[in-house]
Amino acid sequence: MIRFVYLRLLLGLVATMSLATAVLAQAPERRPRAGRAYPPAIEADAVEVYKTVGDVELRIWIFKPEGHKAEDKRPAIVSFFGGGWTGGSPKQFEPQCRYLASRGMVAMTADYRVRSRHDVKVPQCIEDAKSAVRWVRKNAGRLGIDPARIAAGGGSAGGHLAAATGLIAGFDAPGEDKSISAVPNAMVLFNPAAALAPFDGARPMSDERLARLKDRVGDDPEKVSPAHHVKAGAPPTIMFFGTDDFLLDGARWMQKRMKEEGNRCELLTWEGLPHGFFNKGRYGDKPFVETMQATDKFLASLDWLEGEPTIK
Repeated sequence: MIRFVYLRLLLGLVATMSLATAVLAQAPERRPRAGRAYPPAIEADAVEVYKTVGDVELRIWIFKPEGHKAEDKRPAIVSFFGGGWTGGSPKQFEPQCRYLASRGMVAMTADYRVRSRHDVKVPQCIEDAKSAVRWVRKNAGRLGIDPARIAAGGGSAGGHLAAATGLIAGFDAPGEDKSISAVPNAMVLFNPAAALAPFDGARPMSDERLARLKDRVGDDPEKVSPAHHVKAGAPPTIMFFGTDDFLLDGARWMQKRMKEEGNRCELLTWEGLPHGFFNKGRYGDKPFVETMQATDKFLASLDWLEGEPTIK
């Protein structure tokens, strides 16, 4: 028992997410379940395939404001689900999409390849996230979206992917038009895995643990660690965390680096709450409502939304 507690503390100190730890930390509804239909049934205004890899079609579900027209130039957000890069469902962010669409955004939740369904590792997940952002910007005209107001969002591993689109260069899919940027104009991150490698002031990992992490990530962890790639000019960012989340230290380090580089980065915390606290249906929906109110105010501060939050 003592050894287990020590291990959890060490994970918190280095802010490193191994695949197994990430999956166990997810809210129950975000774990892969045997027999669950896939892709999920999501009642959106539209669903399109944004990318095909072999025989795999990756879909994006689109929620539009009432009365939305193709000639509109609305702000948009594309969100990525959590699940430790091994499972999860784009249905996770359906409630957030519905609310943001009601506030005037084109809100989307995107699928991406994961280990349990497609036998991929983190670099391929990043590649898909970049493809999704690039697809949204490429199709902004017909979707009624302002290509200069596209946010990336997500939770846990999905928050990591959203942060990767904004901070990490490379990992572009072969054949894509790289003249179309895959970098979002803002980031909305729900307890993201921000730091996947040791950082200044953190206790180092053992060689054995680092080797296991490299195997699960599929690359040098620092290469796919958003916090290690912060530079000036990064998109304005907001992050949400429970104070009992083992990933919080990594997010605090990322915020420190963002501010040192002159970037806007807000970090809001909820006392005593764990990883996955923000999902609809948890804690009587109070954190869900509060994180959406904060998201609304953050986007309004960018002049993407008008008025006060309407969610209660």
